[in-house]
Amino acid sequence: MKNIPLIVGISGASGVIYGVRLLEALRALKVPSHLVMSRSAEVTLALETSLKLSDVHALADAVYSPADIAAAPSSGSARYLGMIVAPCSIRSMSEIATGVTSSLLTRAADVTLKERRRLVLMVRETPLHTGHLRTMTTLSEMGAIIAPPVPAFYAAPATVDDLIDHTVGRVLDLFDLDSGRVRRWGAPDQPGRRRPGRRKPD
Repeated sequence: MKNIPLIVGISGASGVIYGVRLLEALRALKVPSHLVMSRSAEVTLALETSLKLSDVHALADAVYSPADIAAAPSSGSARYLGMIVAPCSIRSMSEIATGVTSSLLTRAADVTLKERRRLVLMVRETPLHTGHLRTMTTLSEMGAIIAPPVPAFYAAPATVDDLIDHTVGRVLDLFDLDSGRVRRWGAPDQPGRRRPGRRKPD
């Protein structure tokens, strides 16, 4: 399983650091990552971080232009574990839901769904109107997993990095990949052991 690549899509929504940290986690796990980063994501990277685009590309095992519709992730015959879009913009989510895709990022996600592979969308938007919610329902019915980057405060985070790492770790859990970044409820020396009988949070 570890030799099969995972596609990482980074859209232009706020929260580009989730995609970057995901690439770092996959590298540490020795799971190959194939990156598709939208042009809008490149702008967000410059606005939200001090990283250069080359820094992000260096974390991936393969990098594809979002305009390269002939790239491997656009074909179901290319073998992948699945795909994570981190973060996922509302536009990208909407394209994926309709199947009317305009870039390699959304095409790769559409292919992931049609091949019945795991697709995880870290939708980054709030508040959500009814159209957004209906689109999410449609995607869930099609087999996608909607996983907004919601912080887990029960893990007693001390820094923003702790929040990011926990969220990325929980997303990788969906692929049975243990990043070692998750403070697991009820585990020894972890939250949930301090007060026996305390209800596990959602």
